[in-house]
Amino acid sequence: MFNKILIANRGEIAVRIIRACREMGITSVAICSDVDKDALHAQLADETICIGPAKAKDSYLNMERVLSAAVAADVDAIHPGFGFLSENTKFVKMCEECGITFIGPDALCISKMGDKAEARKTMIKANVPVVPGSEGALYDKDEAKKCADSIGYPVIIKAVSGGGGKGMRIVQDEKNFEHLFETAQTESVNAFSDDAMYIEKYIKNCRHIEFQILADKYGNVVHLGERDCSIQRRHQKMIEETPSKVVDAELRKKMGRDAIKAAKASNYYSAGTVEFIMDEDNNYYFIEMNTRVQVEHPITEMVTGIDIIKEMINIAAGKELPFVQKDIKLRGHSIECRINAEDPDNGFRPMPGTATNIHFPGGIGVRVDSALYNGYKIPVNYDSMIAKIIVHADNRENAVNKMKSALGELIVEGMKTNIDYLYDIVTGEDYINGNVNSINKKLAEDTLV
Repeated sequence: MFNKILIANRGEIAVRIIRACREMGITSVAICSDVDKDALHAQLADETICIGPAKAKDSYLNMERVLSAAVAADVDAIHPGFGFLSENTKFVKMCEECGITFIGPDALCISKMGDKAEARKTMIKANVPVVPGSEGALYDKDEAKKCADSIGYPVIIKAVSGGGGKGMRIVQDEKNFEHLFETAQTESVNAFSDDAMYIEKYIKNCRHIEFQILADKYGNVVHLGERDCSIQRRHQKMIEETPSKVVDAELRKKMGRDAIKAAKASNYYSAGTVEFIMDEDNNYYFIEMNTRVQVEHPITEMVTGIDIIKEMINIAAGKELPFVQKDIKLRGHSIECRINAEDPDNGFRPMPGTATNIHFPGGIGVRVDSALYNGYKIPVNYDSMIAKIIVHADNRENAVNKMKSALGELIVEGMKTNIDYLYDIVTGEDYINGNVNSINKKLAEDTLV
């Protein structure tokens, strides 16, 4: 087992990893930018190294500075969390060259699954259902339009290197295709320095269902059930739950088998997420694989009792999975709400500030993952998520009631947040009845264009 791990991240996920290291008897090393010196992760870690200015490109995304800190601290491994360098193949290779274990899959797998066009080819070969779409990457708008015409509208244009909704556009008919293709491609170049695009049939009124998988380095793979992440604003998830209201035991078994096939086809190890979209007739299609831990991993931990961060560390250290598929039991229902420093009345514009009064909810089955504390000044330089409220109960109805109670008890003053907006969602009939399309329609109307 590792003696010392550097956490190449910040915020609540860095705090989450530090706590796992503590419980495993592993020394933790935090990195921080100069505006994060007072951040909770920088205070909780056993050691902290400031690696640069506030801009992410000069600190958390600066591979040389991150690795210099790792070498200086004499760490055995680096946990990247999510975002930042978590899916950067160059960084993974640099870790290997420095003799430091990257806690995640290898560079080849990340590259294969990060290239959306290559991932499609891999899944087709493995007999995992995929959305009808282009067979490879597209660069030219005329070539792309021919592909879209053959698939049939509506279609969705996606960046091959995309993520977080960037480089993505829905095209309802052919008259707007060229403009939207160029817009998405420009966005992809700006965000990922990559002009490779691909096209898929757009599935209307779909649900976003993802399966959490764990795989060791010896070919053992299990899934930990599904998460329903259908409530999204601009392709950014807001509320997640498990199990899904629309997935029964038989469908879960079938989708789980395909998720495992997807992992095996890519020679995957570590924690990962196989993502599907599901139409109104419960037909499902692979869309991508996230080769890292997900923001919403806590709800899976709540229903399985499995610590996903610890398992990632164990797998990276060369341990076999301590369980097989038949050992995985899903108990009860769990929901997560993402708390953001933003103004829903002003198009969800980010609204950082100084936390002046905080009260987190508690009680049986209530978990809060956050790096927030009284007096903490939220930097303007990073993501607006400041906390995750997670609840667990014996069934969905009780979990919804528990989330209502938790959000009602939650207090975060000193800045605008989406707490009241989330409360209105979970107390509404649409959420209770599982009408996610109605919720997403309102989210789109309320979003700043």
